[in-house]
Amino acid sequence: MMSSLFTFILVLQALVAAVMIGVILMQKSEGGGLGVGGSPAGLLSARGAADFMTRATTVLATAFVALSILLAAMASVGRSGSTIDTSLSKSAQTSGAAPSSSLTGPAQQAPANAAPAPASDDPLAAAAAAAASQEAAPAPAQAPPAKK
Repeated sequence: MMSSLFTFILVLQALVAAVMIGVILMQKSEGGGLGVGGSPAGLLSARGAADFMTRATTVLATAFVALSILLAAMASVGRSGSTIDTSLSKSAQTSGAAPSSSLTGPAQQAPANAAPAPASDDPLAAAAAAAASQEAAPAPAQAPPAKK
């Protein structure tokens, strides 16, 4: 029941949005829409207050905001029993590779006969180990700039 009501209100909001877009696009583009700009009296003038397009835009915008709030409230009630998946919360340091920072000094050479990282259920452990071994590889020597 709740799902069909939610779907009905969602379709109604989509229709309101489409009609509101049409009404806004049909208005004159002289800068006087909704009383902004134009004459100094703006919405207080007889012509501005009675303009059908202005009133239709106001009603449709109010309906759109009200439907948005209603849909948000209905969605939050339906999600009250959800849990957070914490299966990927393990850190990359549990894979056996210690990260080295290039700011603290030169990278240390990893021993050639180092044992592979222990197998774990962390899906990113292999990528972290590969990145650590690439980082430990010696960088090509760069010549200092020539002084004149």
